[in-house]
Amino acid sequence: MPTALLWFRRDLRLADHPALLDAREAAGPDGAVVPVFVFDPRLWGPSGLPRRQFLLDCLADLGAQVDGALVMRSGDPARVLPDLVREVGAGSVHVSADTGPYGRERDAAVERALGDVPLVRTGSPYAVTPGRVTKSDGTPFRVFSPFARAWREHGWRDPAPRPDAVPWSTGVRSEDPPEVPGLDGVRLPPAGEAAASDAWRRFRAERLEGYKSTRNTPGSDGTSRLSAYLKYGCVHPRTLLADLEDLDSDSADSFRNELAWRDFYADVLWHRPESAREPLDERMHAMAYDTGPDADERFAAWARGRTGYPIVDAGMRQLLGEAYVHNRVRMIIASFLVKDLHVDWRRGARYFMQHLVDGDLASNNHGWQWVAGTGTDASPYYRVFNPTRQGREFDPDGDYVRRWVPELRDVPARHVHEPWLAPDGVPDGYPLPIVDHAEERRVALERYEQVRDR
Repeated sequence: MPTALLWFRRDLRLADHPALLDAREAAGPDGAVVPVFVFDPRLWGPSGLPRRQFLLDCLADLGAQVDGALVMRSGDPARVLPDLVREVGAGSVHVSADTGPYGRERDAAVERALGDVPLVRTGSPYAVTPGRVTKSDGTPFRVFSPFARAWREHGWRDPAPRPDAVPWSTGVRSEDPPEVPGLDGVRLPPAGEAAASDAWRRFRAERLEGYKSTRNTPGSDGTSRLSAYLKYGCVHPRTLLADLEDLDSDSADSFRNELAWRDFYADVLWHRPESAREPLDERMHAMAYDTGPDADERFAAWARGRTGYPIVDAGMRQLLGEAYVHNRVRMIIASFLVKDLHVDWRRGARYFMQHLVDGDLASNNHGWQWVAGTGTDASPYYRVFNPTRQGREFDPDGDYVRRWVPELRDVPARHVHEPWLAPDGVPDGYPLPIVDHAEERRVALERYEQVRDR
């Protein structure tokens, strides 16, 4: 009986899954498809607890969809998959292409280890697979706006149909998944493909129309909250784009833009894999950051949401409470760490990856580089977010701050972003600002000038 192996990774769904269709075709009418997920220690180890738990929840949902046939194994995929191929007699292994630095290296190793059994890559987690959108001379884009224009002109395929039936192979030995310690009250979103579809339908029906104006206000429910589902492939971006096809509004266009940003950062990482860990702008290797006990103490205050700047502290507490941060606030708290506290962006990026349920290497690390002025930003280091002004502009009534910083719930709106100016002073239990923003902005710009002059 022909058998095909379908290796799930960042595509934990059955709809719009080209690799699944290829696996079913390879198995033929009388064959079987073996669905497998491998807990790779190189990926599982560095993942924070929220991502681990959400992944397990997504796999439980996927296991139910494949009639309990999901095979789970742990170990190096270059060893686990050839062993499983021999065990079930598979003639091919099917995957959605992984374009990240480690994923490419791992898949090449798996391909070598499989020998004569082909590793068939079909599709990717992106609307347009990284590397396909280039300038007219074939070189990659470094700036988002021209990339986005070319991305739209390139276009993307229609969603692949969901198969009516798949001959899942049952009875193959599966291992218990790794255990995850308790999350201490962190609230994760519901997991799986159906939850992703429900979240998208609700957003499209209830909030998409005002998305352009509400997406930057963290106190309102104005965003899609689809990032974790996109991270693990519970929904494909192509599916979302297809649903937007007939909508010609500013808000629909703004949402398309967010999907373009996701593809853009993946494309940058494809062309410059070292940028996952190093500045994309090589001049910025010379940027001076603070280290030592004082820097560690300030970093700890930032991480706990105890900086004395309400919008920063609210964002960090949301991170610890929901494993998620509103995108506008991510930029504010990243800027504060790098340009007010003068801490290396890589330290902040690692902290985010430990705590975010939607932690994605390309989007997270290049988002940090954009803020830090070391990456794709066309106007780099001298953009310094003023946390007080940002709070007043995007959380004018203080709804977001009061939700996450209970010490400030009784402070009137006019002082909620500057509680040190309130008539009664800073409420008990809330800290004074740990730094003076104006002074630290001056220091940050001086350091940038020194790098630029070199």
